[in-house]
Amino acid sequence: MSPTDAAGAVVEAAGVRLRLDVSRLSEAGLLGALTTEVNGACDRAEDTPDGPAVVVELVGSEPGGPIGGWPAELAIADVNRWERAVRRLERLGAPIVVVADGLCAGPALDVLLTADHRIATPGTRLALAREAGMLWPGMALHRLVQQLGVARVRPLALLGRSLTADRAVELGLVDEIAEDTEAAVAAVTAELAGLSGSELGVQRRLLLDASVSSHEEAIGVHLAACDRTLRRTNAGGGETR
Repeated sequence: MSPTDAAGAVVEAAGVRLRLDVSRLSEAGLLGALTTEVNGACDRAEDTPDGPAVVVELVGSEPGGPIGGWPAELAIADVNRWERAVRRLERLGAPIVVVADGLCAGPALDVLLTADHRIATPGTRLALAREAGMLWPGMALHRLVQQLGVARVRPLALLGRSLTADRAVELGLVDEIAEDTEAAVAAVTAELAGLSGSELGVQRRLLLDASVSSHEEAIGVHLAACDRTLRRTNAGGGETR
């Protein structure tokens, strides 16, 4: 049996695995529990530098149901702790693979948008959370605009529309749809093997900054990354990814 930490993160030979049940957003204390679970998975991953992938399974509510809002009975300190945990996940030195099933909104969408590879089941639906008829203005909005652009996010943010799994793949927000998610996870984690550590962080940063940085702002960071790659190659480090 795989060892499990107090927060529920399971350590397997293939990496750290975390199952987040986000189907009951109305439960008081849910966000605090999710924050603890995400931080626990990050602890496990950080204990194994250059380790294998972190796989997060998101269990959402019925995809045909209402989008709903944010977990109940929150203080802004709770939201801040959650956003810090998500940012920590996003910056791990290990590949992040997320499997989404059901309605992916609120905290589930936050986690999905941090992933290096995103898998959805056929019935998955993606949406921004809404509270009392208003958009929840968390960092998912920022990440969506960064990854899709303002025009594509506007209907989701202002009109409360959602994305089917097929549409999310068309937009590049989800990488693949799979009924056999275990097989899909096994295939992609094998592809990602060896991609970890500080170089993974650099590659993520270059990808994310490309959409918001000018050539003049970006060239210094890209040249520094090229220099690191050349130094590793010339030192006999072999092929880099």
